Amino acid sequence: MVNELRRRPRAVAVALLVVTAMVWGTTFVVVKSAVAHMPVLDFLAWRFLLAGVLLAGLRPRALVRLGWRGVRQGLVLGAVLAAGYMLQTYGLRSTPAAVSGFLTGLQVVFVPLVGWLMLRHRPSARTWGSAAVAVSGLALLSVRGASFGAGETLTVVSAAVFAVQIVLLGRWASVEDAYGLATVQLLTVGAASLVGAAPGGLVLPSSLGVWAAVALTAVGATAFAFVVQSWAQSHVSATSTAVVYTTEPLFAAFFAWMAGEQMGWAVLVGGALVIAAMFVLGAGSTGAVALPDPSRAGAAAGGRGDPAAAAGGRGHAAAGSWGLAVTGSRDDAVPGSAPVWLGEPSATDAGTGPTPVQPAGSLR
Repeated sequence: MVNELRRRPRAVAVALLVVTAMVWGTTFVVVKSAVAHMPVLDFLAWRFLLAGVLLAGLRPRALVRLGWRGVRQGLVLGAVLAAGYMLQTYGLRSTPAAVSGFLTGLQVVFVPLVGWLMLRHRPSARTWGSAAVAVSGLALLSVRGASFGAGETLTVVSAAVFAVQIVLLGRWASVEDAYGLATVQLLTVGAASLVGAAPGGLVLPSSLGVWAAVALTAVGATAFAFVVQSWAQSHVSATSTAVVYTTEPLFAAFFAWMAGEQMGWAVLVGGALVIAAMFVLGAGSTGAVALPDPSRAGAAAGGRGDPAAAAGGRGHAAAGSWGLAVTGSRDDAVPGSAPVWLGEPSATDAGTGPTPVQPAGSLR
């Protein structure tokens, strides 16, 4: 296995992301049942704190090696992830598990749109077309009367938030820091959930079945899954990750059906449209966008953490003392910087190392 990781890291990364998507697909039914018996924030607090403590206990030195910069990035990622899980889990309480899975899968459509907002890279006509097909699928999946229900709306918003986490993780993930970054993210989600649950007092899982749901989601769908994601995104692009995650709603629908959930023609056809949009988008993502490493982009951005100078460097957000610039444009890449590719295919994904950034306006 170690030799395989060294010889074919991207292939292993993609395979592990599929496994992660399958594990996440199983959790829609499990979590829906669990939050019917305990408050959402209490469930998330137990799930993520247990997962974070487990990872920290197994490899405490990973947090030390992460450094203060990595910890700050993990806190930002964790805050975004916390928002996504809170929205998704509250939405799941009133949304069928299969529908929630399909709607969560829309993150693959949101990733290039979020990239547009953060990188100023205009989505292609294919992206807009895929979004239109996906919206048609949503109409069949979960429109009630003339509008979405609250649960479906929360779930769609959570998919957009998860897309932000995927883009940011693609910007910051590295092989060396994957474990520590995942640990900080999970502890941050757990802490945020604990703060939210504190006013009413943290509620213990009410039965052995709910404890089993907490354990399953904490170990498999959280600790394992996010270490895999953090490591895998140091080898594959954010868009590649999102496309692989299109399998998650398929697994979610299958396990929901196995659990006895009824799915009519509207769910099946609507889900098929959503997945078709995802695959069309993934197959057509041929542009690559590189984000410069802000620690090496002093000339372009006026130095890391210098808000005034950053405003003069096109495509760079003011980062303040946190030094977490996350935007960029094709013009802004600095030779020697560590790019993150938000498109397919890229030489990084092919295992041949980063390809030099193309001149402004050119397409690979």
